[in-house]
Amino acid sequence: MNYKLFLLMLIVFFSCKNTEQKTTTKTVNIPQKPNVLFILVDDLGINDLSFTGSTFHETPHIDSLANQSFVFTQGYAGSRVCSPSRATIMTGKFSARHGITDWIGAKTGEDWRSKNRHDKLLPATYVEALPNEDITLAEALKANGYNTFFAGKWHLGDEGSYPEDHGFDINIGGYDSGSPKGGYFAPFNNPKMKDGPDGENLTTRLANETANFMKKNDSAPFFAFLSFYAVHGPIQTSPKKWEKYRNKAEKQGIKETGFAMEKNLPIRVTQDNPIYAGLVESMDDAVGIVMKALKENGLDKNTIVVFTSDNGGVSSGDSFSTASLPFKGGKGYQYEGGIREPYLIYIPWLSATKKEKEYPVTGADFYPTLLDFANGKLLPNQHKDGVSLRPIIENNATLAERPLYWHYPHYGNQGGDPSSIIRKGKWKLIHYYEDNSNELYDLETDPFEQKNVAAKFLEISKNLYHQLKNWLTSVNAKYPEIDPKFDAEKRKKYEEYTRTVRLKNLENDRIKMFQPNFSPNKDWWGSNITVD
Repeated sequence: MNYKLFLLMLIVFFSCKNTEQKTTTKTVNIPQKPNVLFILVDDLGINDLSFTGSTFHETPHIDSLANQSFVFTQGYAGSRVCSPSRATIMTGKFSARHGITDWIGAKTGEDWRSKNRHDKLLPATYVEALPNEDITLAEALKANGYNTFFAGKWHLGDEGSYPEDHGFDINIGGYDSGSPKGGYFAPFNNPKMKDGPDGENLTTRLANETANFMKKNDSAPFFAFLSFYAVHGPIQTSPKKWEKYRNKAEKQGIKETGFAMEKNLPIRVTQDNPIYAGLVESMDDAVGIVMKALKENGLDKNTIVVFTSDNGGVSSGDSFSTASLPFKGGKGYQYEGGIREPYLIYIPWLSATKKEKEYPVTGADFYPTLLDFANGKLLPNQHKDGVSLRPIIENNATLAERPLYWHYPHYGNQGGDPSSIIRKGKWKLIHYYEDNSNELYDLETDPFEQKNVAAKFLEISKNLYHQLKNWLTSVNAKYPEIDPKFDAEKRKKYEEYTRTVRLKNLENDRIKMFQPNFSPNKDWWGSNITVD
């Protein structure tokens, strides 16, 4: 750690800051070291927001932010699940390179059999904490004079690998848990955050903590990372918000069925979950809190704001919360619904004629982009898989086409398959490890992945597969292995149960949520103790 800090100080000392503005767009009062507010939502789907197409969820504060932001319409998370994606943001590396390829805590190898899914493969092992040898985004900005703050979900390692161990001066609420142990209403059962009054809303609390930090920080530029636990399960809301969206669902017309059967699990095909909608609205309210705080404290003109999610919305598994349609799949899936995300970057001193950007980007690009806007020296040996988006944002420049990679040698909880992905230009190839097959999609003409054209474009499929395979080899990727105890009959029975009993239970639970007298428990998860 001492060596890493020493190295960072040397880099900053010898770096030559470029203070000339290179943009051709109109600019005013350009700060040399702007503040950064990074908002990361957990499990938010590509179509969970009003501005991205939802007619059920209401997100006015995020919609307002989008109207002022550069919107990358082909923005991707670093993974289909949380920990790998978060590590990609922090390191600027794709998951196969940094080694955290599954959510930390997921079972691997023979331990996977305890899930009783009777899968063909045993998932690969993975790195279980953010590597100390990596220089995180927080550490890089701290070395450039920034005060650093973290609030919310971390899920990048146990004690010794918490936010404060990776460059954050202050940590409120971040530890090894991937979900809110105490739920969304106090008491929170969080060792890194003091409880407020019983019934306090967790999402609101994290926003208020962030707002207070920004208000009090006047000694240096800040990097505030607001990492909501929302909208991860267990999904919870107040009776007031449930009633609002229950009535809205009824007014829009409650569909007879809300689920369909995917290959491995049922998948939600309609957005009408009133509990999830209430949780989304609470998250949007919290975004409103921090945006208001920026304006009230005179910080709105010199603070970059980033908004994104760590993976797709939960359409299968866990809480079966939302639908990503017309995109295919959701969290845990290898399809666009699992990795395509809202991707907003707000630069208050820039005005642009075209704020929608079609260049494919990933979570790895935030690191060099923010470091570049902070006028810090880029660290290409660290953020190896990211590129600075500053030229696109400032000059509408055209960056070179590059391959993007995802590696998930696991099954997960949501219905996806062990597979790896390469996207290059308009082409997306998925390689599956159960049968070593490939799927190829032309995302330009088929963005919702309805037609596998691998057989039609054999040469393209072959070349992309070899490029993917060679890259995985170059980063020492790990792979799943065949389970010698695989029992096809047991798997068949598991699938039959899923298609019948589990699917029926999901539909029954969905309908119960619309009943006028619905109540999850006596006090609505504790939200009735105080005002939401």
